[in-house]
Amino acid sequence: MIFIGLKTCDTCRKARKALDAAGVSYDAVDIRADGLTEAQIETIIAGAGRAAAINTRSTTWRGLTETERAQAGDDASAVRLLMAHPTLMRRPVIMAEDAIHLGWTPAVQSKLGL
Repeated sequence: MIFIGLKTCDTCRKARKALDAAGVSYDAVDIRADGLTEAQIETIIAGAGRAAAINTRSTTWRGLTETERAQAGDDASAVRLLMAHPTLMRRPVIMAEDAIHLGWTPAVQSKLGL
């Protein structure tokens, strides 16, 4: 399992705490400190969808210009946008058993058996 998030994100902290309490092992990737490769972002977009992968309610999104926001219109542009602004990614991203889960909702928790 790969856990992609931010160390400073409250939702990511809650998710990691729950995974740790359940004894789930995972490799943690901090999108700000470690970064993501273009291939990883492409995999996330392909598995979850462009609209789901980009957090349009984030502070980072609100700080973008209209031109930058328009760049999220297709998958290739969305990859470039997320490479330039990794904190736009909806978090956490949990890659487990060939499935990609975004966020830490009750639905995601139940799919992970928590």
